[in-house]
Amino acid sequence: MSSRKMTPPKGLYYEEFEIGDSAESVGRTITETDIVNFAALSGDWNRIHTDAEYSQDQMFGQRIAHGLLVLSIASGLAVRMGFMEETVQAFMGLEWQFRRPVMIGDTVRLRTTIEAKKEMKRLGGGAVTFKMEVLNQKDEVCQRGNWEILCKSLPVDEA
Repeated sequence: MSSRKMTPPKGLYYEEFEIGDSAESVGRTITETDIVNFAALSGDWNRIHTDAEYSQDQMFGQRIAHGLLVLSIASGLAVRMGFMEETVQAFMGLEWQFRRPVMIGDTVRLRTTIEAKKEMKRLGGGAVTFKMEVLNQKDEVCQRGNWEILCKSLPVDEA
């Protein structure tokens, strides 16, 4: 084994993002435990998420994941991609659409594309607009929208 030191990945600085760049995350399977834990955390015990018998007679014929649970998982998948590590200063806003349900057992992943950039020197970086799409195992878009994130600028010695 080499003696080289392993270092964790660092995120991308504002200047390193290029409009049009795109990437996809690994997949994440939605479980019943995810839904129960999210219901307990949020207080949203809506029966469409938590009652299997009730849900059989509803629009989707089974329990579905909370939309905000899937959005939260998308945020986690984005972080796992590494581009935000140590360089994100703030989540500034989002526009979001819930297009189709996510069921227990579905595996979702996140596709992200850089849509726009706006330099904000007084804040030490710039706003990056990401087009985000949550896809299921059938490549269907379940959720989509834009996230605006404030990212740090390159340190002066690296710029």
